[in-house]
Amino acid sequence: MSLGNDERSRAPRVPQTDKPKMIAAGVLLLIPIVALMWVPSYTRTEPELFGFPFFFWYQFLWVFLCSAMTWCAYLLTLAARRGGDDREGDRS
Repeated sequence: MSLGNDERSRAPRVPQTDKPKMIAAGVLLLIPIVALMWVPSYTRTEPELFGFPFFFWYQFLWVFLCSAMTWCAYLLTLAARRGGDDREGDRS
C-alpha cells in the first residue's frame, strides 16, 4: 500500500488553471478563423482604401488583428496558469 503513495508523490503536479480565462483565450483564437473562413462577407471590391479593393485591405487588416488577438490569448493563458499556481501554493 505504501508503494501507491510513493507513486503519487513522484507524479508531477498539474497546475490548476482558471477555466474562464482559458475559454476566453480560445474564443480570441477562434474569431480570426471564423472571420476569414466566411468568404462571402468580404468578396467585394467596394469600399476601396487608398485604391486597394476591400478584398485585399480586409485580409491585410486581419494580419494585425490576428496578431493582437493571439497576443491577448497568450496573456490570458499566462494569467490563467499563474492564477492556478497561486491557488495551489496557498493550499500547501
